[in-house]
Amino acid sequence: MSVLVPLSVIAALCTAWEPASVSGAPDGGTAVPIPSGAQHAPDGSRIVSVTEGADRMLDLRVHSTAMATEITVKVLPAPDTSKPAPVLYLLNGADGGADRNWTNATDIVDFFADQQLTLVVPMGGRGSYFTDWRTDDPVLGKQRWTTFLTEELPPIIDSAFDGTGKNAIAGISMAGTAVFQLALAAPELYRAIGSYSGCVQTSDLSGRALITAVVAANGGNPANMWGASREVWAAKDPDLHAADLRGTAIYVSTGTGLPGSLDNLPNAGGPLNLAYQLLFGAPLEQVTNLCTHQLRDRLRDLDIPATFDFRDTGTHSWGYWEQDLHRSWELFRTALAE
Repeated sequence: MSVLVPLSVIAALCTAWEPASVSGAPDGGTAVPIPSGAQHAPDGSRIVSVTEGADRMLDLRVHSTAMATEITVKVLPAPDTSKPAPVLYLLNGADGGADRNWTNATDIVDFFADQQLTLVVPMGGRGSYFTDWRTDDPVLGKQRWTTFLTEELPPIIDSAFDGTGKNAIAGISMAGTAVFQLALAAPELYRAIGSYSGCVQTSDLSGRALITAVVAANGGNPANMWGASREVWAAKDPDLHAADLRGTAIYVSTGTGLPGSLDNLPNAGGPLNLAYQLLFGAPLEQVTNLCTHQLRDRLRDLDIPATFDFRDTGTHSWGYWEQDLHRSWELFRTALAE
């Protein structure tokens, strides 16, 4: 059964909850040499420069041939650089990480400090759904994120940071949809996927309404993404192609929108963030909760194993996504070790 939510409500939520500005520039730091093993991707995409910030975090400027631009990619190398390591890609939400993101809103540096794992956080991609758009957009520009994330970036990361070839990917909100699409686009690339507070359905009425609202709220024209053809939208719908996910480890989580233990001033990071969580993050999480129940039923019908975490409370906000990452890590670790 489809989740029917008025487009005007979704648009209001997306506009207020996910800031539209984006900065793809590094946050400063000290320039360091490009890793000696770094190689170009087959299409010529390459690392242009590297800066090192606090806590071993590196900012890579990566030239994407597909998008004809440079993308900032934050990388936390594995602690033992003498040994190869698997890679966990973490995707930000609809603002592309311009405001809060995996590196400044969660504890990934401390949580993964003793894990032989390379963390990769691509920046940018606001309102893009991290997909390949059919035509360039006057505001959002050339969007070829599927190509960048599945064909250009992985060989660059593996060569520069001695990857094992074993990858997982997780994302929040808008990226909670994208991780499924990316796994379907590159079936051999990811051993595990994590979707936190996302809506996987893209081709039913509510799915199209949600995507249209997110893209428009960030200044883009939804017609430039997948056009108007129902067949194209259906081809991009992970819910319709869920059978092809068999064999991939899957973790999906959502709250209910009811205020929980992290919906308070200390955990929200200030009164403005708390206001967003309660006024906008609460109803948006109610929507993702319905979407997630629909996905659970779909995978259950197909007899595809998946872990679903339905929290009793919680809004559409970073504190809960940090917890989701913690809880899904054991599934990722097991998949990456096989």
